Amino acid sequence: MPMISVLGVPHTYELTAPTDSQTTLVFVHGWMLSRGYWRPVVDRLAQGYQCLTYDLRGFGQSQPCHPREISQHSPYSLQAYAEDLTHLLEQLGIRKAWLVGHSLGGSIALWGAKAMPDRVEGVICVNAGGGIYLKEEFERFRQAGQQMVRFRPGWLNHVPFLDRVFAQAMVTQKLETHWGRQRIVDFLAADTEAAKGSLLDSTTQAEVHRLPQVVARLRQPVYFIAGTDDRIMELKYVRHLASFHPLFQEWGANVFEIPHCGHLAMVEQPDLVVQQFREIFAGVCVQV
Repeated sequence: MPMISVLGVPHTYELTAPTDSQTTLVFVHGWMLSRGYWRPVVDRLAQGYQCLTYDLRGFGQSQPCHPREISQHSPYSLQAYAEDLTHLLEQLGIRKAWLVGHSLGGSIALWGAKAMPDRVEGVICVNAGGGIYLKEEFERFRQAGQQMVRFRPGWLNHVPFLDRVFAQAMVTQKLETHWGRQRIVDFLAADTEAAKGSLLDSTTQAEVHRLPQVVARLRQPVYFIAGTDDRIMELKYVRHLASFHPLFQEWGANVFEIPHCGHLAMVEQPDLVVQQFREIFAGVCVQV
């Protein structure tokens, strides 16, 4: 698998063959996941678009997670990960891109669009939203997340049938068992500092309130794909963040709902996700 050094950190990535399209689709995975969850979508789109998937610093195979060489931000902030993305696209020679981000990756994609207004043509957020800070809920979430990261015994990888449990977590459509196995692998592989840092830095009150400001100032089109049964990022939070973009207007023209779908839309309902992508890229949807 090809690797590239981004600000002193080795990043694993996959880049499909060029096509007639001048635009590359760049996929950013979510917290404690890796680039492989985009494969069902990429397999359906690669004939029409060059697609780039990569593992975020400290996740998947972008290991080990060394400190970044230069950054004015916390090394695990959304801004810092957007800087990684900026340097990655520059080094790969990608001049025009649509950024597609899942969950935490959606927030990184939004910051990436802010950082690269001339390079990023648009953003699609999948199971991503936010902008509302609920103190007690966020404190519980942060505490639970830290404990989950801190206590990850290696023997989890050998627990019988645990892959079936992971294949059903956070989803409405039960996934095939190999996805459960992959989630265990990624859960155990994530660098502790990166997992904790990205969780804590992205969920402060200041950061939560800053994200809608980023969306409001983006001049590129921004779309949101939400699962109607997503309990991690509920539809109301997706619509809230989407409402700060001009495309939302009064009827939510930039929000697409996928029925019977949880928090992993790209593997639960890849055909419907790709259908929405194609409508967006074909210009069926309202443009800014």
